[in-house]
Amino acid sequence: MEKHRCGWCQGDSLYEAYHDREWGVPVMDDATIFEFLILETFQAGLSWITVLRKRENFRKAFDHFDYGKIATYDQAKIDALLQDAGIIRNKLKIHATITNAQSFMRIQEEFGSFSKYIWGFVDGKPIKNKIRNYKNAPATSPISDALSKDLKKRGFKFVGSTVVYAHMQATGMVNDHEVNCFRYHEVS
Repeated sequence: MEKHRCGWCQGDSLYEAYHDREWGVPVMDDATIFEFLILETFQAGLSWITVLRKRENFRKAFDHFDYGKIATYDQAKIDALLQDAGIIRNKLKIHATITNAQSFMRIQEEFGSFSKYIWGFVDGKPIKNKIRNYKNAPATSPISDALSKDLKKRGFKFVGSTVVYAHMQATGMVNDHEVNCFRYHEVS
């Protein structure tokens, strides 16, 4: 019997694998949260599949998303990234990645972990929506609005409410799997 998946991922094996294994699974690990945050910022204005197809290239180019290393990138590294055809070569987003790594570590110092900080916006547990059709899923929420505003106040770039909400979906802070999707109950 074939499993029912959310409509947004059907028909592409990479998308389906990402949906089946990662999307919506609660992530508490700072390193993984940082990876998703950076990938979401690069996705701004593009489709997620574009970023997903370049994910391994991003991992190599950005030192496996080691925020400690990224926070110290110099102009030579920035120039190398701007020449890397395997990633999205957007100068503003590359600079934002460095700034975001620095801000990420400041939050870790203040809260003990970035996970503790970000999950505090949902009281430490996923919000379980009841989406019947992915086309009706929200693009933002009052929580993503508040989190976006706070991240910006703390120095983050490319973290508008839509980017933040997509990050919340990806990292399981909100469960927006369609209710008839086999993953809806599995990730809860």
